[in-house]
Amino acid sequence: MRIVSLLPSTTEILFAIGAGDDVVGVTFECDYPAAARQRRIVSTSALPEGLDPAEIDAFVTAATRAGEDLYHLDEDALAGLDAELVVTQDLCAVCAVDVSVVEDALAHLGCTADVLTIDPHTMDEVLTSILTLGTATGRLEDAERLLGELQARLDSVRRGVADRSHRPRVLLLEWTDPPFAPGHWVPEMVTAAGGVPTVGAAGEKSVRVTWEQALANEPDLVVCAPCGYGLAESAELAQALVGTGVLPPDVPVWAVDANSSFARPGPRLVDGVESLARIFDPTGPRPAAEAAVQVRP
Repeated sequence: MRIVSLLPSTTEILFAIGAGDDVVGVTFECDYPAAARQRRIVSTSALPEGLDPAEIDAFVTAATRAGEDLYHLDEDALAGLDAELVVTQDLCAVCAVDVSVVEDALAHLGCTADVLTIDPHTMDEVLTSILTLGTATGRLEDAERLLGELQARLDSVRRGVADRSHRPRVLLLEWTDPPFAPGHWVPEMVTAAGGVPTVGAAGEKSVRVTWEQALANEPDLVVCAPCGYGLAESAELAQALVGTGVLPPDVPVWAVDANSSFARPGPRLVDGVESLARIFDPTGPRPAAEAAVQVRP
């Protein structure tokens, strides 16, 4: 089977269930595992480089209002790959190429590839998408094995936090300028790790909030998880946020690798839950250095 994956998360899942050799096309964001970088890139971003978070938000807002695409699909590259299966989404136009664009391109090219849409909104749907991809690629047994391993790790975290007497109120920011409350599976990650989300609703879209709204529920700690940013960049944004003075001075601030363990609905979300569980436990072991950093005690 020849597969084109237009989502970093599905690329990761495909490799994790043993279908990596079948993947022939990916997006410019598909960087995990490293072998994904060896595949043909068929989708790139329209976002200019070098923008700060406020400028990115302004660009995305303007493009969305104008009905402009935020991603470019390289039809020539797609045509040359002779794909049998194209995996895409219609969850978020900011995240990847929309399914309608893919279908139009395939029709234009006369390509008969099947199009599989993966649109998880919750943690359960993320896990179910592993089985969906396993079925579509003939790798169901491998998918079931991966799902079992991930579920066992999540269950272990839940058992570990079940008896904690204190569940911290957590302000997890999916964007820092302007602030965005988290949505989709992220509030569930906070809850599974033993925290109480102060903003955001599981299964819903992330939403822009004011700082007054963000701080209204008096968080015990802040976790900066700006969508698409790795740990080093998240830490820089968290430090800049601390410098603005908008956060209460006595609230600890952490930064996490949002790009790998929070924003992408794939296996490494479980890494994110495990990191949060360690962040929330002041007496336990600290998160791995490559997963989280404390910006302010």
